[in-house]
Amino acid sequence: MSRTKKMTLGLSATALALGAGIGVAGMASATTTPTPAPSASSSASTDGTTTPGGMGKHGGRGGERGAAQASALAAKLGVEEAKVTEALQAFREANKPTTAPADGEKPDAATRDAALAKSLAAALGIEESKVTAALEELRSEKQAEKAAALKTRLDQAVADGKLTQAEADAVTKAVENGVIGGAGR
Repeated sequence: MSRTKKMTLGLSATALALGAGIGVAGMASATTTPTPAPSASSSASTDGTTTPGGMGKHGGRGGERGAAQASALAAKLGVEEAKVTEALQAFREANKPTTAPADGEKPDAATRDAALAKSLAAALGIEESKVTAALEELRSEKQAEKAAALKTRLDQAVADGKLTQAEADAVTKAVENGVIGGAGR
């Protein structure tokens, strides 16, 4: 074997060993990194039920967003934020699913939203229709914000030459018709 081939093989083996060592060390440090404990404020909105903004399973995650949603709902209903937060937590606890839904199945959103409105109305001493209206208003506001953010991103993609205007329009139409996720429903 020529000297060049031997040197190339030696360097390749060294690089491979070094890469494997770094990978193993990285995996070891990743598995020993402690995960942060959830804060008291984030526990009120991390379970996957409908949130005041009607955002469903993923949107209610995060303490700041959950608190902001409770705050917005409290303002619309004219009640204390702490009472709304407590009522939401009680609803989530009472309606926590006992089993995961089957693949491809989603809980009925209309039934869940009606139960949420009824529960909040009873807990807060407010008419159910007022709670329902406030929840729908918050949901509409959130959808309008998402639609505006999507439009901004698509307009930027067109300006950057990443999409044509026709492609951006197609994405918007797909989102509005529920073909793909995003701002529309």
